[in-house]
Amino acid sequence: YPLLNLTVAAEVRKQISGQYSGSPQLLKNLNIVGNISHHTTVPLTEAVDPVDFEDYLITHPLAVDSGPLRELIEFPPDDIEVVYSPRDCRTLVSAVPEESEMDPHVRDCIRSYTEDWAIVIRKYHKLGTGFNPNTLDKQKERQKGLPKQVFESDEAPDGNNYQDDQDDLKRRSMSIDDTPRGSWACSIFDLKNSLPDALLPNLLDRTPNEEIDRQNDDQRKSNRYKELFALHPSPDEEESIERLSVPDVPREHFGQRLLVKCLSLKFEIEIEPIFASLALYDVKEKKKISENFYFDLNSEQMKGLLRPHIPPAAITTLARSAIFSITYPSQDVFLVIKLEKVLQQGDIGECAEPYMIFKEADATKNKEKLEKLKSQADQFCQRLGKYRMPFAWTAIHLMNIVSSAGSLERDSTEVEISTGERKGSWSERRNSSIVGRRSLERTTSGDDACNLTSFRPATLTVTNFFKQLKIDISPAPENPHYCLTPELLQVKLYPDSRVRPTREILEFPARDVYVPNTTYRYETSSIYYNKVSTCCYLFQVIFGKSSCSEFSKEAYTAVWIPMLQNGRLKTGQFCLPVSLEKPPQAYSVLSPEVPLPGMKWVDNHKGVFNVEVVAVSSIHTQDPYLDKFFALVNALDEHMFPVRIGDMRIMENNLENELKSSISALNSSQLEPVVRFLHLLLDKLILLVVRPPVIAGQIVNLGQASFEAMASIINRLHKNLEGNHDQHGRNSLLASYIYYVFRLPNTYPNSPSPGPGGLGGSVHYATMARSAVRPASLNLSRSRSLSNSNPDISGTPTSPDDEVRSIIGNKGLDRSNSWVNTGGPKAAPWGSNPSPSAESTQAMDRSCNRMSSHTETSSFLQTLTGRLPTKKLFHEELALQWVVCSGSVRESALQQAWFFFELMVKSMVHHLYFNDKLDAPRKSRFPERFMDDIAALVSTIASDIVSRFQKDTEMVERLNTSLAFFLNDLLSVMDRGFVFSLIKSCYKQVSSKLYSLPNPSVLVSLRLDFLRIICSHEHYVTLNLPCSLLTPPASPSPSVSSATSQSSGFSTNVQDQKIANMFELSVPFRQQHYLAGLVLTELAVILDPDAEGLFGLHKKVINMVHNLLSSHDSDPRYSDPQIKARVAMLYLPLIGIIMETVPQLHDFTETHNQRGRPICIATDDFESDSGNMISQTVAMAIAGTSVPQLTRPGSFLLTSTSGRQHTTFSAESSRSLLICLLWVLKNADETVLQKWFTDLSVLQLNRLLDLLYLCVSCFEYKGKKVFERMNSLTFKKSKDMRAKLEEAILGSIGARQEMVRRSRGQLGTYAITSPSGLFSNPRSIEHEALIDGNLATEANLIILDTLEIVVQTVSVTESKESILGGVLKVLLHSMACNQSAVYLQHCFATQRALVSKFPELLFEEETEQCADLCLRLLRHCSSSISTIRSHASASLYLLMRQNFEIGNNFARVKMQVTMSLSSLVGTSQNFNEEFLRRSLKTILTYAEEDLELRETTFPDQVQDLVFNLHMILSDTVKMKEHQEDPEMLIDLMYRIAKGYQTSPDLRLTWLQNMAGKHSERSNHAEAAQCLVHSAALVAEYLSMLEDRKYLPVGCVTFQNISSNVLEESAVSDDVVSPDEEGICSGKYFTESGLVGLLEQAAASFSMAGMYEAVNEVYKVLIPIHEANRDAKKLSTIHGKLQEAFSKIVHQDGKRMFGTYFRVGFYGTKFGDLDEQEFVYKEPAITKLAEISHRLEGFYGERFGEDVVEVIKDSNPVDKCKLDPNKAYIQITYVEPYFDTYEMKDRITYFDKNYNLRRFMYCTPFTLDGRAHGELHEQFKRKTILTTSHAFPYIKTRVNVTHKEEIILTPIEVAIEDMQKKTQELAFATHQDPADPKMLQMVLQGSVGTTVNQGPLEVAQVFLSEIPSDPKLFRHHNKLRLCFKDFTKRCEDALRKNKSLIGPDQKEYQRELERNYHRLKEALQPLINRKIPQLYKAVLPVTCHRYAYLHMVLDNVSSET
Repeated sequence: YPLLNLTVAAEVRKQISGQYSGSPQLLKNLNIVGNISHHTTVPLTEAVDPVDFEDYLITHPLAVDSGPLRELIEFPPDDIEVVYSPRDCRTLVSAVPEESEMDPHVRDCIRSYTEDWAIVIRKYHKLGTGFNPNTLDKQKERQKGLPKQVFESDEAPDGNNYQDDQDDLKRRSMSIDDTPRGSWACSIFDLKNSLPDALLPNLLDRTPNEEIDRQNDDQRKSNRYKELFALHPSPDEEESIERLSVPDVPREHFGQRLLVKCLSLKFEIEIEPIFASLALYDVKEKKKISENFYFDLNSEQMKGLLRPHIPPAAITTLARSAIFSITYPSQDVFLVIKLEKVLQQGDIGECAEPYMIFKEADATKNKEKLEKLKSQADQFCQRLGKYRMPFAWTAIHLMNIVSSAGSLERDSTEVEISTGERKGSWSERRNSSIVGRRSLERTTSGDDACNLTSFRPATLTVTNFFKQLKIDISPAPENPHYCLTPELLQVKLYPDSRVRPTREILEFPARDVYVPNTTYRYETSSIYYNKVSTCCYLFQVIFGKSSCSEFSKEAYTAVWIPMLQNGRLKTGQFCLPVSLEKPPQAYSVLSPEVPLPGMKWVDNHKGVFNVEVVAVSSIHTQDPYLDKFFALVNALDEHMFPVRIGDMRIMENNLENELKSSISALNSSQLEPVVRFLHLLLDKLILLVVRPPVIAGQIVNLGQASFEAMASIINRLHKNLEGNHDQHGRNSLLASYIYYVFRLPNTYPNSPSPGPGGLGGSVHYATMARSAVRPASLNLSRSRSLSNSNPDISGTPTSPDDEVRSIIGNKGLDRSNSWVNTGGPKAAPWGSNPSPSAESTQAMDRSCNRMSSHTETSSFLQTLTGRLPTKKLFHEELALQWVVCSGSVRESALQQAWFFFELMVKSMVHHLYFNDKLDAPRKSRFPERFMDDIAALVSTIASDIVSRFQKDTEMVERLNTSLAFFLNDLLSVMDRGFVFSLIKSCYKQVSSKLYSLPNPSVLVSLRLDFLRIICSHEHYVTLNLPCSLLTPPASPSPSVSSATSQSSGFSTNVQDQKIANMFELSVPFRQQHYLAGLVLTELAVILDPDAEGLFGLHKKVINMVHNLLSSHDSDPRYSDPQIKARVAMLYLPLIGIIMETVPQLHDFTETHNQRGRPICIATDDFESDSGNMISQTVAMAIAGTSVPQLTRPGSFLLTSTSGRQHTTFSAESSRSLLICLLWVLKNADETVLQKWFTDLSVLQLNRLLDLLYLCVSCFEYKGKKVFERMNSLTFKKSKDMRAKLEEAILGSIGARQEMVRRSRGQLGTYAITSPSGLFSNPRSIEHEALIDGNLATEANLIILDTLEIVVQTVSVTESKESILGGVLKVLLHSMACNQSAVYLQHCFATQRALVSKFPELLFEEETEQCADLCLRLLRHCSSSISTIRSHASASLYLLMRQNFEIGNNFARVKMQVTMSLSSLVGTSQNFNEEFLRRSLKTILTYAEEDLELRETTFPDQVQDLVFNLHMILSDTVKMKEHQEDPEMLIDLMYRIAKGYQTSPDLRLTWLQNMAGKHSERSNHAEAAQCLVHSAALVAEYLSMLEDRKYLPVGCVTFQNISSNVLEESAVSDDVVSPDEEGICSGKYFTESGLVGLLEQAAASFSMAGMYEAVNEVYKVLIPIHEANRDAKKLSTIHGKLQEAFSKIVHQDGKRMFGTYFRVGFYGTKFGDLDEQEFVYKEPAITKLAEISHRLEGFYGERFGEDVVEVIKDSNPVDKCKLDPNKAYIQITYVEPYFDTYEMKDRITYFDKNYNLRRFMYCTPFTLDGRAHGELHEQFKRKTILTTSHAFPYIKTRVNVTHKEEIILTPIEVAIEDMQKKTQELAFATHQDPADPKMLQMVLQGSVGTTVNQGPLEVAQVFLSEIPSDPKLFRHHNKLRLCFKDFTKRCEDALRKNKSLIGPDQKEYQRELERNYHRLKEALQPLINRKIPQLYKAVLPVTCHRYAYLHMVLDNVSSET
């Protein structure tokens, strides 16, 4: 087993683990696996043996009463029709001659051009995916009549005055004097008087749950939209691989058509008739490209001059308009108009002169001369009237007309052209002159590709020596009336024969045109001369010109060339000698080769006259090779020997060789005639294959030669006619031939053809059966060509077994039994018996006279004598030839395999049709040997694909699609089980190859294309046996018919195993639903995260499934729900496959502000620890074990890969997968789903719920605003990175796509617009929103249906109750998303039923979900849509009632609702309290009307709750006022939270609201404080509940983090006990809740850069994790600590926290803010101007800009001096202030910026009231503020509670200044790294000479004298010491600077040093003077300073 080593490890594991290992029933089924089937270990990568389809249908008949399902059982009886369709004839009468005796070739041609089209119609083909794409137009058609879904997000709030109210609120007083929890009697009064919403009927009735479920189900299922995929755009795909179009009908070729009308021709003088003709010329090709159109515009008087010479004119010759056809339009085409007149004597100049000199105006003056000219002309007309002479010509540059006409605005264009004055807009000079003026000028503009189909009509007026020639040029209409063909036949729609006709002018294309002949056109020839421009028509008749009879009997010309020579047209180029005299009388024709004696020749009999003759004929091929082939075949036909071809005479004994050589010589023929006679040529070759001719008594087998010739011809066409290919590389000419023309040749010699018009007449052909003895000429040893030595049929993994091959090789079998089953070990997979049954033998006997029975005993002699006339069948012979061919012929056939496949299929259908076998059982339709050949053919082609896909990419892609289309076709005509076995053999070859490939994606991609094409079959569903119940293949199921007859489609006693088989890719499933099994297996294998190198194919395989389901969805045959359920049954395993991909799906929940994804793989997220969010999948993942999986065998053995990162799918692919899932869930039989759900484990059900959760997000309604935004962007959707990646993985773009793009002319860049195009107008935006809304509604309703089934499952099996939480989670998530009113009504109904059935679920287990539910219900209670409010209110009321009924109290719901409302109020932006007030009133109304509970405390409790909620609502009104004022908003929230001091749950809610608000504004430090406070609050109550040593003992534990937290201590009298019902019931009042809060706090501190605080938080956390031995968490924490401390080290000197400002408010406008002072914390580096601008702007908007004023100084404010009508704000920058003793503890930057309560600002002043004065009079006031709480706090502004002032005397101010300067010097000197600029700046300020009030001046003012007041001695001394220190620091700084400067600064340094020395010298005496008194014994300390200060202040007060 050499393959085994190549198998990937994962595969081995899969094979070992077996089929059922992934099953949810694993444990249950392990013991019976062996009994189920001997196939159970077929891995997904191998194809299983298909079921014998035909046998299965016979042995499993469907019950009679199965109704609509009957149509799914079998193909319809009218599935295939053979239609003979008469071909359209353009003309009223046929052109075909009526003679009975005809040349055989002519007869064949005529038959080929007239016989009906023979079309095979697959009646339902259009319903397969190949013809039925989900296009945009089709989608729009299906979307008609969609209801408009109402979404709240699209609805504007009721009433237009909403915004005005908001503005009014802004301008109102800012007071929040009311305490937040005050009593609002008036607002309660408002509530009582407001109106409720409509109550739901029967809500309060006690209805059984089953009845409620039934009602809900009925309502939910009514008015549902049936076709889900009509709402979902098909995925972006290039042209789908299975897309096929019907070929165009072969028709006569026309180029672009141009209508030319000749309107008038006038001369200055009218003396004689002038005749005109038009023709087209191509200057570049130097060719005339049309025949002449002769027209006559003479007056009746002029025509009268010629009456004796011209017979009466036929109407056909009176045409004045003509249609020209131009196949190759270019810039070089000219319309040439030639004029002729009657021949006259004299020079042409003389003839033309009168026209040049006479003018019409001078007619009277020249009357005599004109009369003379007229009489002369009359004489010439009488005498020479039948002869013409050239007179004048003009050329019109056609393309300039077209381009100019195209560019002009008017509908038609009039243009004049003259030689003198230029008129019009032409860009060329027209030369209209007498013959002889030959200059032709033109200008070329644009490229050569010119379009003649769409220019504006132009009227052209040419003026020259004639007065006027007026013609109209326009594009020809589609079907012009009164039109004649070039043969003068009337084209259809010719109502009146008397009307002047339009002539179609025959085209002589400039280059070859490759179109097959389809009309009879007998020989019309044109002759081109090199000297003379004339053209005449010969043969049979000569067409008339203008105003004459239709045909002429004679024509005169100087040249005669014999037209026929030896039966062939003599055409081509000739170079003729010219004679100087007439030939002798006896010679009518003189051959140029014959030099008659005495004749005189120009240039000594050399050729001097060049002429070309071209025949336009659909009879004569004008190709010697074709002529010879047709002649030989016709000779056989007529049995006429010898055959004359040209000069050759071929005798019968030489005919065989000549025939064979003529067949092989077809290769040498010209391509153009081959294409023209393509139909006839292929017909003849096929005839030779089917009926080998008898020559000289010998049968000549020409099958091989003909096959080779066909292969060669079609390859030539493929290579040379690239523009004619479709996306699969099929040449359109060949496709049309097969579709319309090809039919089986008639069956017997001398018999009429089958059906109308068969091939050939009476032909002498042998009708040889495949006899046991071969004739000599058939000496092909079949066995040899199939032996091992033949490289083309090599021993690849799928050739027959070695044993069979050895039989073939050794026995040398003849044709009769080669490749036939000999009953050996490999029995025929399609179930054919080696010995035919009696029945089939009889059938063969009956039909032996109509079909080939292939009797093996017939001898050769019998065959010759015709006693056993049997024919060869074309498809059989074709298959045989193809199988045995080799070398280049085989290669040619492979290149164009599609052609032979399609021929074969049509031949098979015709054969069945003519033998009345289209209804016969499929197994008896074709003989076994033919099926052998097909099997061999398919096998070898599959082998080619597998072995060559890397080398011949383009060819293999074509071959792969051809093979797939062939098998698709065979499914319509052959034994379908046999075709399935062919598919399996292809699969087997691919699988074998895949094991050895490093990168399998290309081959798997080919296999996907192959499968997709096969599955595009119109009866795909029937082929999957949708009505079969899965049974183990070994034992037939007796219960099938009874089971299927039931209305649900399934019997009630279906065993578990069957259910499991239906949902898994089990062997029974894959065998019976064969194609669906393959599709789903591909999906499972490719989406497997362990599938190496296949992730580039995700999109492709998902699109395949999407495409199929979309097709079923729109298929009218499956619209019945019962049938759709059967179709959906084929895809049940899809659910399991998609469940396994959950980790890989795109996370659509990321966009939600919900808690993200249900599966929180990131277990660091504290949410996942909180119980409900963590699914068992995650739990197992954390535990290190992988999850047992559904359909992927053995995947739970792969523990090694469980940690591997999954590659996620793109959003588009994920969405496609999920819509497929929803389709299956929507249409599958609910009872079956329910049974399967019952079998699933809790783990699997949770995964299903996770999937539904994801679906909710995926199909959420986007909203009109999103569509409008998308529209405004007018984006182009580029291919996403994934697609590019895919391309890279798959190698370059596939050759097929390349071809598709080429055929569309799209090479290069291209953009894909959004799936439904760009929405360019409001209507299309509306349409998009309509569809998206319906999709969202339907998707969510399907999810709801599924949830209901899950709930029913739980009701059945008690053990599953744990998944109800998951159900609720999905429900809640859907409520949180953007939903329609329709969906929400059903959703609330389901939620009410769920709570009613499982009340303990909410109130005891899923308590957190209860909180979520309350929040969702409240949110919808505030909806603007009344129906949503009604349902939400009803749900909320019932929730309270149920909670009350459980324990006569509903504290839990009360608490949850209150918290929810607080949360909603705190976080929602667009919250409308008016609507909520209405809902609260509705709830009150329910309570009042609830008679059952009227006697209990319940109504009062409800009322209390509602009033409490109403109070919170009133708080929110205030909050809305301050929505724009962040500080005020936080203050208000702070007050509300403070009001809840006794209600821990609510306080916590509001603290969290504040944290959220802070986070929004990036105030991370404040958010962290809110979280720390929350944690402290929780700790406080937890310590009351349980005494655990490792938990914090309360808020005291947290005071290291913040001194403020002590306010959370629960010590007051009114503290509630945490044991009370409903108190501390939230999820945070648990250990994990506390941990979560602390982790969030640490994260926020980290974001704020306060790493030291992170450490403090973790000090509280670490003991908890240590106690829980949670090493993983501890590892994470220590990692984060390390990170934090590293940042402290790295950011040293670079950290910045807040900037602080004192803000005072003055003025009554501020309400309760008046005269309040705050310290504001602003972000780091906020400038005073910034905060000033912000506050001034904000309050300016509030009160009016003219009202607000900012006080610029920081002096104390005297309120009396302020304007009472204004609002004043004073803003001052403040710095943290510390006493000296504090500085020893506040060492680091963090210490100096954390826990701050004191701030300082300085104000300079002088005693006389000025701010600044001289040094000796400059005082300074230091103001120290103390705040109520330390920063950072849970607010960003804190009240100032205390203020003190310190006044510094001038000398103290000087001391402070000098100390500061000295510090600056020290810092600059010791900075590391050194900063020379900074150092020099500080130095300059210290020692510079120009410094005003510099150090020297300070010293001179304060140190020059010893003060007289002893109290100042110490200050004097301190200042002196300061200067000492200062000079020392200056010296250090200079020294440092010297070491840093470069040479360029040496002088600067010297200058500084000089200044320093001057300063030092000046200071020296001042510094050295000591105060002797200070050095005496120390006096007792007294507070001199303060005494002095009082003295100064007394002076100040006395002065003021």
